[in-house]
Amino acid sequence: MNELSQMHTELGNRFYVHLSAINSDVTPKETQALWQDIAVRYNEEQRAYHTLHHIQQLFGQFEQIKSHLNEPDIIALAMYYHDVIYEPTRSDNELKSAEFAVEVLGHYLDAGQCQHIYALIMMTASHEIDKIDEWSDIAKEKNSYSDAAYLLDMDLSILGASWSAYEKYAKAVRQEYLHVPIADYCAGRMAVLKGLLAHPKLYLTDYYYEQLEAQARDNIKREINLLVHAQFNE
Repeated sequence: MNELSQMHTELGNRFYVHLSAINSDVTPKETQALWQDIAVRYNEEQRAYHTLHHIQQLFGQFEQIKSHLNEPDIIALAMYYHDVIYEPTRSDNELKSAEFAVEVLGHYLDAGQCQHIYALIMMTASHEIDKIDEWSDIAKEKNSYSDAAYLLDMDLSILGASWSAYEKYAKAVRQEYLHVPIADYCAGRMAVLKGLLAHPKLYLTDYYYEQLEAQARDNIKREINLLVHAQFNE
């Protein structure tokens, strides 16, 4: 079994574990169909970073912090579906992913659980919890807020990886935006990165702040310098 096949199998088995933990009536056949749909979407040709490797990386983080989560199975399902719809030319991918998740999971989860996952996915658009009005009633509950914070920090954990891993990530993001001229890409990407640096804290949880904040800021500044040089040489 090659690495890709092994990853596919492991993520599929994990998907069954998390969904069946919430709904014990779901069958292996049903979860396999749901998983195959997810996998096909994450293998679409327009993706370079937002692939199954990204989901695998998230679950590497998940294993480290799952004991801190109040509803780990809900968070896991949100991880599977948060980028299930991804088209680099569109700006509503999180909305479409959230809607898709509710549509397919609505057959297996109750309305509250679906709303929870919808809100979690929508938060990955801004990486700010309080911006989602529909979430306000739940976010005020400390436990749910904490789970959401861990999800958002896991999604940004790549920023605090080693420079070699970060550089690979940055190149993959550029690959997804090859339709954008280099000068425009550099300007837009720098705006995003400078927006991140403007936040007092990149990470919402103490766990990720202490482990990754400094490295993440160094990586972002290094990428900005590379983008400046790319612009200059264009």
